Amino acid sequence: MPNDAFITPEIKKRIAAIPGLHLVDDPQKLEDCGKDGTPNLFHRPELVVEATETAPIQALLRLANACRFPVTPRGLGTGLAGGAVPVQGGVVLSLARMNRIITIERSNMIALCEPGVLNLDLKNAAREQGLFYPPDPASFDTCSLGGNAATNAGGPACVKYGTTRDYILGLEAVLPSGELVTTGVRTRKGVVGYDLTRLLVGSEGTLGIITKLILRLIPHPAAVTTLVALFDGLGPAMEAIQTILMSGHTPSALEFLDERCLALIGDLLPFPEVKGAGAMLLIETDGAPDRIQQEIEAIGQLCLAGGATEVLMAPDAARRNRLWEIRKAVSLRIEEHYPLDVHEDIVVPLGRIAEFVACLPAYDAEFGMKIYAFGHAGDGNIHLSVTAESSAATERVEAGIRKILERVVETGGTMSGEHGVGIAKQRFLSLELSPENIRLQRAIKHLFDPNLILNPGKVFT
Repeated sequence: MPNDAFITPEIKKRIAAIPGLHLVDDPQKLEDCGKDGTPNLFHRPELVVEATETAPIQALLRLANACRFPVTPRGLGTGLAGGAVPVQGGVVLSLARMNRIITIERSNMIALCEPGVLNLDLKNAAREQGLFYPPDPASFDTCSLGGNAATNAGGPACVKYGTTRDYILGLEAVLPSGELVTTGVRTRKGVVGYDLTRLLVGSEGTLGIITKLILRLIPHPAAVTTLVALFDGLGPAMEAIQTILMSGHTPSALEFLDERCLALIGDLLPFPEVKGAGAMLLIETDGAPDRIQQEIEAIGQLCLAGGATEVLMAPDAARRNRLWEIRKAVSLRIEEHYPLDVHEDIVVPLGRIAEFVACLPAYDAEFGMKIYAFGHAGDGNIHLSVTAESSAATERVEAGIRKILERVVETGGTMSGEHGVGIAKQRFLSLELSPENIRLQRAIKHLFDPNLILNPGKVFT
């Protein structure tokens, strides 16, 4: 559908007349709102508007239904599945300026926030109250809470603390009709009616636009300690992870990097021993200082018993922060090296991680591509960067990715752990979901949005 198909001068005039909406004219902002963090994906919006209150959003959606133009909600544009890209043109609604932490109730351990609040800003504000907001996607210093909720974002802390969904007690959201709905509770329990909160969380902005979030907080851990374990290969490292978890330990992070990732960023790591390693585990525990010191030492011994060549401690905050900065740099370095780089974030059952990673070299060879593996092995969430030396290899790489995702589903896994479906994974839905499942979910979309004006072209079209 052409991008000039919807917003006529008359419609633009009516949008501009909505009190509280700000029309964006800056060409660079218009360009930026045509993409998110997904490589090589761009659709220029016809119009970008910013809101700072809920009422203008309601008015915009009522007008969109009357005039049948698309509205694509957008947080801070860090998504990796094209969820904020206006693939059918129309209006991009930016929520970035709805960025107030309205209140933190220390006695109830909850926060009330607007969707444009940075994940990091809430963490810092909670920390000042002795509280902790655990969800920590890799982009936590640049991503918004609303975007996190829309994709049910995860991160390294999932292994101990769970995903964003586990910390959302309730929501305020504008439905595609323009009606306002509040869902959930401000308490730790509540079972009155269907759980609309959990339906909206992870719906990728296709069922409603989140305008407020009631978030659960927990006491801040007293201390954190970090360990790096090096292995000759990825297989023994994955087996060590299973041993750690089966031994009753629950690290607050359990990350891994394969040999190829280490070759790219090994020069940045504060451990010369990394050179030549076949895999690295980055493990953290948090809690009372005496307890976590004993636990991290026990985990280190399990790594050594499982074949680790080195176990290195990084107890100080400076070295720990450096390790996480380098871990975040992996994707950037891969993108710098390859003109074709496709991000996948599959999840496999914990007991089959080693089996799955062992099959990756065969896909390399069969499809002429190079796979980098890293991510959150503590919960089976493996990030794959599937690369090739030329963009001309796109069709071949696409075939390889399909085979990999088929293998993931065969193991009992899922093709997306935290990036969502957006438009990037639509074509693979039938690998995991039955026709009846897809029919039912499309029916839910049509029930919420009969005119298909809210974030159209995403997930279930």
